[in-house]
Amino acid sequence: MSRFDIGVWMFAGTLVVIALRMPVAGAMLLVGGAGYAAINGWMPLLSTLKTMTYSKFASNTLAVLPLFLLMGEFATQGGMNSRLFRAARAWFGHWRGGLAMATIGGCAAFGAICGSSLATAATMCKVALPEMRAAGYSPSLATGTLAAGGTLGILIPPSIILVIYAIYTEQSVGALFVAAVIPGLIATIQYMIVVGLYARLVPGACPSIAPAPWKERLVATRGAWPIAAVFGLIVAGIYRGWFSASEGAAVGALMMLVFAVFKGGMRMAGFVESVRNAGQTSAMIFLIMFSAELFSAALASSQMPAELARQVAAVNASPYMIVVVIMLAYMVLGCFMESLAMVLLTLPVFIPLVLSLDLGLGKDATLVWFGILVLMSVEIGMISPPFGLNLFLINSMSGGVPMKETYKGVLGFCTMDVLRVLLIVFVPVLALWLPGLK
Repeated sequence: MSRFDIGVWMFAGTLVVIALRMPVAGAMLLVGGAGYAAINGWMPLLSTLKTMTYSKFASNTLAVLPLFLLMGEFATQGGMNSRLFRAARAWFGHWRGGLAMATIGGCAAFGAICGSSLATAATMCKVALPEMRAAGYSPSLATGTLAAGGTLGILIPPSIILVIYAIYTEQSVGALFVAAVIPGLIATIQYMIVVGLYARLVPGACPSIAPAPWKERLVATRGAWPIAAVFGLIVAGIYRGWFSASEGAAVGALMMLVFAVFKGGMRMAGFVESVRNAGQTSAMIFLIMFSAELFSAALASSQMPAELARQVAAVNASPYMIVVVIMLAYMVLGCFMESLAMVLLTLPVFIPLVLSLDLGLGKDATLVWFGILVLMSVEIGMISPPFGLNLFLINSMSGGVPMKETYKGVLGFCTMDVLRVLLIVFVPVLALWLPGLK
């Protein structure tokens, strides 16, 4: 069997064992180790494992992950999700479909300090779903809005997936954060448009509520200002070079801790829970990253990614259409796999392929642009019926809403997501304009 064949079987075999419910980290570690040994031998595998363990995790760069996770945990313990939803409700609640729009706005704002789709969806569901139910919103719109709004948690920076993508591709974390701002704003506006159309096309789906007094709006806005302060300082500070990504994450975590204690009433029990949750999630991410590193090394030894790039480059097709096909592959995989694992599994194959295409962009610009596209495509997979992870999470928390109602409610959001991906594919400047201003 040739090296290329081994690489193909490795990729296919990993998908199979994941489908058989083996944990993603174990699947990539098992298949990657077997593939590496088949190509290079068992002694080189043991030598690689010995050195890779230290070289991968001895870098201070990885400190950014637990610190950003800790920042999100402090925000949750400090009740920032409730503050954000109250502020959005005060401004948008009286519009037609206003509570659902407020949920979208709250998800976008909470995503600016969370970085996780599932965490954003689950946290906002606890706050927004009872409000929408009490106001008489249809189950389809309520659960569909929460599932789609949760995906803003990985699109609005700081995003955990973008951090890991930056580490893998050796790109600037700040540049990727800034590149995600405009697509994130477009997504938020698109989702609000979907809610507005739903409210007008489906009578009785979302009854109106009375406008909030101006005093209530100002008070609610004042309670949510820490989010804007933390978001602005982190993104601007990292991008402008005031501090590194790890330092920026540390500053954000400290600021959120102060706000959570003095504004949100967090006490020692909440602090301990935040640290424990951040530590557990970090350990899971690091294990997946180590497994992906071995898997990537095995694929590189097989030369499958390079050979695939050569074969695709020889195809008489537009480079941008090839990128569209890659995005479709991400959307399909996103229905079955956790987003982080999917990204780490596929980057060793797709990055060489994309860099081999004549896109008219420099290498760094291509990697930043492709990172945003990957992020958005992963986001679509998380809400695509029938297996989107956000759909199952929200439906399980909704208490009795039929799954088909959640499917119906999310279709409009999926359509907008696909349109946005195509827009960024064919108009790269939307993702590259802000990073180019530095």
